[in-house]
Amino acid sequence: MTEPTIQTLPQKKLMGKSMRMSLVENTTPILWKSFMQNRKSVKNTVGTDLYSIQVYDDILYFRNFNPQTEFTKYAMTEVSSFDTIPEGMESLTIDAGLYAVFIYKGLPQDFSKMANYIFSQWLPNSEYMLDNRPHFEVLGNKYKPASEDSEEEVWIPIKNKRV
Repeated sequence: MTEPTIQTLPQKKLMGKSMRMSLVENTTPILWKSFMQNRKSVKNTVGTDLYSIQVYDDILYFRNFNPQTEFTKYAMTEVSSFDTIPEGMESLTIDAGLYAVFIYKGLPQDFSKMANYIFSQWLPNSEYMLDNRPHFEVLGNKYKPASEDSEEEVWIPIKNKRV
């Protein structure tokens, strides 16, 4: 597994759709289909990247991991403003903060290996700890969900252990 880069994310404004789900009751394909059908109604977009965002109710989600625990997942695109929010869409602001950014290459169904590495090996052995902010993946032009050559950025919110 690759080592992450540590980056400070500037505040991001995003627009799209969300659903409550768990890893056991994973409705990600339904969420993305719904978002992609209405994506063109979003104005003021910034770039072409898409964002798959997970917001966990509690930082204990990872300490007491249970695949049946629900979280909110978002399918979104970045926007410059929230002046116009199309019907059926919602806005989300991710505040500026420190992130560990990993590059994941492979099929979506194999991602659990990367997640296991991040949370059971890299994070405990790093100078960082998990922060209670959104986790997300940036799905850029190298993202091809049906290809083993697919590539995405995985952003994990962190803070220094010594703070």
